[in-house]
Amino acid sequence: MILFDPLDPPPGAWPAGCDSRAYIEGIARAGVGAMIPNVATRWMALRSGARVYPVTINEGGVGGSYVCLPHSAYILYARAELDIVDTGWLRPLLRAMIAAADRLLRWGKINRVVHVDNWMLSTNLHGDWQGDDLPAIRAFLAARFPTHAIAVRSVDGWSSPGLLDAAREDGWRLLASRQIWVTGDLETQWRARRNTGHDFRLLRRSGLAIDEFAVMTEADAARTAELYHLLYVGKYSPLNPIFSPDWILMTWREGILRYRGARDARGTLLAVTGALVRGDVLTPPIVGYDTARPRREGLYRIATLLFTSMAHEQGIRLNGSAGAAQFKRNRGATGVIEYTAVADGHLPWRRRAVLGLMQAALDRLAVPLMRRRGL
Repeated sequence: MILFDPLDPPPGAWPAGCDSRAYIEGIARAGVGAMIPNVATRWMALRSGARVYPVTINEGGVGGSYVCLPHSAYILYARAELDIVDTGWLRPLLRAMIAAADRLLRWGKINRVVHVDNWMLSTNLHGDWQGDDLPAIRAFLAARFPTHAIAVRSVDGWSSPGLLDAAREDGWRLLASRQIWVTGDLETQWRARRNTGHDFRLLRRSGLAIDEFAVMTEADAARTAELYHLLYVGKYSPLNPIFSPDWILMTWREGILRYRGARDARGTLLAVTGALVRGDVLTPPIVGYDTARPRREGLYRIATLLFTSMAHEQGIRLNGSAGAAQFKRNRGATGVIEYTAVADGHLPWRRRAVLGLMQAALDRLAVPLMRRRGL
């Protein structure tokens, strides 16, 4: 097992046909801050057998996107969600609980963490990784980083069941993170839906032209980044990763993401998506549209149609990530609890205790709330 700097790899570090190499090297060459401005982390690569995983290393700082920082995911994002989601009479209680958890997680140094297979996306896909090497990874990284928790984000029983089972069997804590919306058979669960038919008719009547981005210009990349920012950062949360035009262009050029957009008669890009496929699952890290346009134009519906139809055309499954629960249910998606798997056996007792309390609170309070209210 080798942990290495992608810009200075030892001989033989990269196996032939490594599907993560282009992304890891692309981020390393430009620098994390240039690619994803609201992320600060040390970017490394971990060779384990025939696989190479992107690794992020954080030393405990607070603030910035949740893709590398558990405190942002569980405290800052949850606090912001309280102002958006209708939690009824529970809101004051939840606010007080989040405030208490904030102090506890800071004391427990929750952000001193090494993430494995972290693509720094809202939803990481793990492909065919079954977790057979998790015990070796845990032992190796715990020896190398004895004061850091070891974590794997975006683990669930639908898109990564083998990895979830392997983490459980190796004693990793499973911290519930959110409810994601997934569709296994798009032909029967999505295409046959009345709402899906309405979405296709909306697209046809809109007069918008579909662009498959055989060529992507710098202006296209800038507009794609802008549309994503309008939705995911401006409308949703600044804790979502902010992808730069350089990141968009790199992921298009290397074929890491497949982009599809909708343009008006003047050629202006109004809706766009960028989809990642690993194994037999597609997820859309990039979804955006011009939020200043009238709601009746249905640009969000068109943007989601762009990536869902991609998965349908390829005959693969769709991990639609979190959010817009009712919208996704109306189009055939079902909810699955997603976890962050954390190895903490090498940490001091107080930090293990904090993570244990956190796990219990999430299992007993957060998960039932997610399921009951469709969060």
